[in-house]
Amino acid sequence: MVSGVDSDVFEQLVDAVDRFARERLIPAEHQVEAEDNIPEEIIDEMKEMGLFGLSTPQDYGGIGLSVPQEARLVEVLCYASLTFRSLIGTNVGIGSQGIVMDGTPEQKAQWLPGVASGEVIASFALTEPDHGSDAGGIRTSARRDGDDFVINGTKRFITNAVRAGVFTVFARTDADSKGADGVSAFIVPADTPGITVATPDRKLGQRGTKTSDVIFEDVRIPASAILGGEGNLNRGFGTAMKVLDRGRIHVGAMAVGQGQRMLDIATDYALDREQFGKPIGEHQLVQGMLADCQAELHASRALVRATAETFDREGKAILEASCTKYFCTEAAGRIADRALQIHGGAGYMAEYDIERLYRDIRLLRIYEGTSQIQQLVIARRTLAQRAS
Repeated sequence: MVSGVDSDVFEQLVDAVDRFARERLIPAEHQVEAEDNIPEEIIDEMKEMGLFGLSTPQDYGGIGLSVPQEARLVEVLCYASLTFRSLIGTNVGIGSQGIVMDGTPEQKAQWLPGVASGEVIASFALTEPDHGSDAGGIRTSARRDGDDFVINGTKRFITNAVRAGVFTVFARTDADSKGADGVSAFIVPADTPGITVATPDRKLGQRGTKTSDVIFEDVRIPASAILGGEGNLNRGFGTAMKVLDRGRIHVGAMAVGQGQRMLDIATDYALDREQFGKPIGEHQLVQGMLADCQAELHASRALVRATAETFDREGKAILEASCTKYFCTEAAGRIADRALQIHGGAGYMAEYDIERLYRDIRLLRIYEGTSQIQQLVIARRTLAQRAS
């Protein structure tokens, strides 16, 4: 293992997070669903546990987990509602990893300690109203004006924007370049004049998570805000792809944790619910659905862990990460569907957890690269590898 914490310390952390998810977070799920918000006391507890700094290096106050360790811990945390993971997700993943991977020493020292403690929430501002999957089509502009840049544009579906202390903003710095060329990444404090965060979106599921539009109107920032320094001007797209590569492993782990929760719920129901004079779990067609769930869950877990090891060892895992994100999230969707089906009509009722989990899991097949984008990445890299 290239990085990470001592195995004994890590096992203690896993046990603590497992207890926290089952004993503290799961009992709070219905409150979060009803209020569309995570209670402040839970946020404070997550800060105290160090959950905001799981992937931040220890030199900057974080726990400094390796990628395999992060994947395993995220799986445990995501046995509870995905909403809780969303709160820390941008600090652990896409919101901070650009700074961890490509930031200058000064940028790391300025931002990472606050990110690790949870005092600063980091958001990743890439998606736009007309450009989500086509991230290379970014229209938000950053025009040089003397020693500064002036940013104009709108970002959409930005997770934790209303809580953000800092944004990693992707903007076009070379108007003549097409596609991914000419895009730069900037570290922009959320209180910079000209930034407006819209009202949080209403969503199908994962209530309590916060996504919003973020509007940039003549937002002036110094050239020192370029992520990685001026040498990284027009190279921001590469940072975005590295961040998303690691993030896709993280999403795969989320799918595994939530898949295990849904399978457990369905299995318990199959043991308790009786039809035709015996528990429905004794009917072979129900057993078939449980077996399919279990097989796909085992395959997903193995794929996440193997890809995490590859990333930790080689520093990248582009093909493997796309395979992981694609397979695990699609499998979780199938597990959700079977789990609801096992419940029959009860599964469609809001009083049963599976109805909410069914809605929550749907998002995993969309964000950080849709399933169709993963198919393109997988196919193109497969063809290129074979051709070479």
